[in-house]
Amino acid sequence: MPRVPLLPEHPEDPAAAALFERVRAARGPDFHLPHLYRVLGTAPELFRGWLDFAWPLRLNAKTPRLLRELMILRGAQLSGTGYEWAHHLPMATEAGVSEAQIDALAHWRDSDLFDADARAVLQLAEEVTRGPSASAATVAQLRARGFDDAAVVELVLTASFYVCVSRFLQSMDVELEPGYEAHRARM
Repeated sequence: MPRVPLLPEHPEDPAAAALFERVRAARGPDFHLPHLYRVLGTAPELFRGWLDFAWPLRLNAKTPRLLRELMILRGAQLSGTGYEWAHHLPMATEAGVSEAQIDALAHWRDSDLFDADARAVLQLAEEVTRGPSASAATVAQLRARGFDDAAVVELVLTASFYVCVSRFLQSMDVELEPGYEAHRARM
């Protein structure tokens, strides 16, 4: 059970209700708010900030979505955050991450399924998730792979943000919604 009660799908608080409607406007009127959002909605101003930060990372970034989803999945594996993994697994496959890559992710260093760009971002994900930071060598490796300064910032910020997501999910003990259990089982 989450440590903060979930708001209902249609909360009484007008600020939370407006944000939930913003999400539905973007995702469709029948979209069910994930438990994460129903916890975040208890602090509407912070939830607004979350949406304004998280959605551009997901939707407006210039780096390949496939690489960012690989980073997010690897971070979720390392932190043991099944909720994050379960929600991003479908996004990763939609972005082009193969089933074989998902199955090999925990042992990516020993796999030939990941190209040099994927290896560089997976290294980044591991360093940022384990902390305290990405190493100079990993940032240099990203640059050597052709990622410009803006792309490096985007990748480091994405890896860092999803560490925040995992810490929040675990701290608030946010439960996975029904229907995602099979995704979590693949972690």
